[in-house]
Amino acid sequence: MLKRQTMTEGLTDLLRKAILSGEIPEGTQLRQDAIARQYDVSRIPVREALRQLEAEGLIVSHAHRSSIVASLSLSDIDEIFEIRSILEPHLLVLSLPNLTAADFAAADAVLTEYDAALAAGDVGSWGDLNWRFHGILCGAAGRPQTWAVVNGLQRKIDRYTRMQLHYTDGVVKAQTEHRALLDLCSSGKAEQAAAHLAVHIREAGQALRDFLRQHAGKE
Repeated sequence: MLKRQTMTEGLTDLLRKAILSGEIPEGTQLRQDAIARQYDVSRIPVREALRQLEAEGLIVSHAHRSSIVASLSLSDIDEIFEIRSILEPHLLVLSLPNLTAADFAAADAVLTEYDAALAAGDVGSWGDLNWRFHGILCGAAGRPQTWAVVNGLQRKIDRYTRMQLHYTDGVVKAQTEHRALLDLCSSGKAEQAAAHLAVHIREAGQALRDFLRQHAGKE
């Protein structure tokens, strides 16, 4: 049973991770009573957790206390990556003057963890490590509202990205591009770094769309 003082937060985190990892697939119905029984909690924290997940765009609520794990169309994915390719480079340019040697060392450490996860085939860590890296480089921009928008968009596509990285060589390409991006940032080449990041995001979006089209065809 979840501790009472962290019940809603803990339940939200458990459900979010299950959705993002694909353990709970898109289109799955989530019933409040079933979740309450599974985690041995009352319906109140379940309702609050589902409300938070809906705000994040991970589920869609329906009547009769049920919710559905949200799915994204290819046009949705197009739009998400288009927005990210505009906002993230902007944040990077604002963030770079405020980054310290410790920040660059932290980013490099994340990429080292990424290498280890890649070698171990630890798919579950790839999404988190990827976003920690992006967050370090863009996190000093002083634009918390903009970053909140970008972070929310990333959460919506995270489970699709993990799937694409797992079944293709995308994770190796992403890591190579991350290393190049870090080199540009640590060298103070803001415009080049921003351009590189924009291409990185757009190409990741294209790779995901191509994968989902092929996957849908096989289905």
